[in-house]
Amino acid sequence: MHSHDDHHAHRHDATRAFAWVTLINLAYTVLEAGYGFATDSLALLSDALHNFGDVLGLSLAWGAAVLAKRAPTERHTYGWRRATLLSPLANALLLVTFSGALGWEAIRRFSAPPDVPGIPVMVVAAIGIVINLGAAWMVREGHEHDLNRRGAYLHLIADAAVSVAAVLAGAGIWVFGWAWLDPATALLIAVVVAVGSFGLLRDAFNAAMDAVPRGIDQQRVLDWLLAQQGVSAVHHLHIWSLGAGEIAMTAHLVRADDADHDAFIDMLNDGLDAEFGINHPTVQIERGSACEHDDHDRAPHGGHGENDPHHA
Repeated sequence: MHSHDDHHAHRHDATRAFAWVTLINLAYTVLEAGYGFATDSLALLSDALHNFGDVLGLSLAWGAAVLAKRAPTERHTYGWRRATLLSPLANALLLVTFSGALGWEAIRRFSAPPDVPGIPVMVVAAIGIVINLGAAWMVREGHEHDLNRRGAYLHLIADAAVSVAAVLAGAGIWVFGWAWLDPATALLIAVVVAVGSFGLLRDAFNAAMDAVPRGIDQQRVLDWLLAQQGVSAVHHLHIWSLGAGEIAMTAHLVRADDADHDAFIDMLNDGLDAEFGINHPTVQIERGSACEHDDHDRAPHGGHGENDPHHA
């Protein structure tokens, strides 16, 4: 079971990692853009533009990690944790926009590709492989469960793959004089960015719309709750992400015998965290046979909070 101290330490590490990765990528973007203009290489310029988009995205992720550390207030009772869900959405939209611009310019250049020196393209792109893989390693921890980190991690891995393609293009230009490899590589970059950002856009949009987080089967959670001692029915089951590493749930449980109420709630919270990673549950116990709000459960409604909740 994760404690609040664990989450605080995780957010502190995330902030520091995003800071380093953002600054390193910004320095490399300036270097790559400079060589791109000097050699008139669309492959380098497009990768620099892509990296600049990532710098913006990483800056958003960095800012979101900082905001997530802010304490709750009377108005923002959950704090600013959801910034880590909105950041990937903006990040994905930026990447889609950049990929379209890169693809258009690459297609336009196919008719008259300029002469591009292969060796500078290879050297600069090779530096990009090292930098992007190193940066991806810095943000790798917890990226499977943290959408904010996952967005940054996937971008950096994609950048490393794109840099490999740029090295191969530089080799082809240098050895065979294939000038068309420059716009072809730029077009490949655009496709890689578009495909990679689609999944992130989908997941970020779902998270922003309070969808059940990826990896959690709501039916399994429902079956688990119904299997607990004395539970005869479950109403108003909602599961959503509060932000990086925090998953919330609300539910009404019908349980006629409530003599062991506190122990039951503690057991329930421990079990939800251990079984599903749900670490912010709010459960309301009812002793009747039905819930007066059953009809509303079949239609969308906005609030997560319930009246008189028992929360641990």
